[in-house]
Amino acid sequence: MSFMQSLQQAWARNNSLVCVGLDPEPAKFPAAFHGEPDAVFDFCRAIVDATADLACAFKPQIAHFSALRAEDALERLIAHIHDKHPGVPVILDAKRGDIGSTAQHYATEAFDRYGADAVTLNPYLGRDSAQSFLDRADKGVILLCHTSNPGAADLQDLTVHDADGVAKPLYQHVAQIIARDWNTNGNCALVTGATWPKQLAEVRALIGDMPLLVPGIGAQGGDVEAVVRYGQTANHTGLMINSSRAILYASSGEDFVEAARASALDLRDTINRYR
Repeated sequence: MSFMQSLQQAWARNNSLVCVGLDPEPAKFPAAFHGEPDAVFDFCRAIVDATADLACAFKPQIAHFSALRAEDALERLIAHIHDKHPGVPVILDAKRGDIGSTAQHYATEAFDRYGADAVTLNPYLGRDSAQSFLDRADKGVILLCHTSNPGAADLQDLTVHDADGVAKPLYQHVAQIIARDWNTNGNCALVTGATWPKQLAEVRALIGDMPLLVPGIGAQGGDVEAVVRYGQTANHTGLMINSSRAILYASSGEDFVEAARASALDLRDTINRYR
């Protein structure tokens, strides 16, 4: 089953637009994990098992694992999700972007080594930097468009002229060329930050029903109601609204599993009130 098929089925089956981000930080783990040799895997597995029926996707952030020399834990975690929670797709948040054989190796890393169903990419080296990923028609290619960080406007809002000489912000040009030219296999999605609702609405108007991965809810201050209002498609889906810290570290005590589930459930229900 392709990433897009899995995502659509997870939206319906779990009645959820919640993407659970997996960003392990051992200093924030409950005390029971301190000093445990496999703490990263065991903590993340517990979060996954507590939230899988409330999520439309999981999104492990590769830097959080590699900085801890925990790439093996990441491989096992993705395999665990596929084995125990089939149908919930996994997005490897790697923000890759390079050309030639390097891009091919990055695609192999994401899809063959780690077994991810989708990967995030930086599109600013152009289409050839994404082609090795785009060619994997069964996999999701999620490209940065207008990100959630305050510095996004430094470059992404700059005015550019397209091939017809029409002036527009760079992020709109990115959205248009990906939707029009890059999405020939129907496997593209875009990253648009919850902290920029006006830009999110403009992107949705340009791309039709292409899915949006939306970071910036919770700790970054994004507004759930605005994201749903401006980002959902006509059938009230089209969004993967990511939450990481608010779910992972809802409690630092022995009840961390129950607290994580409660946080994910609350976010799912809050989103659904506005759908």
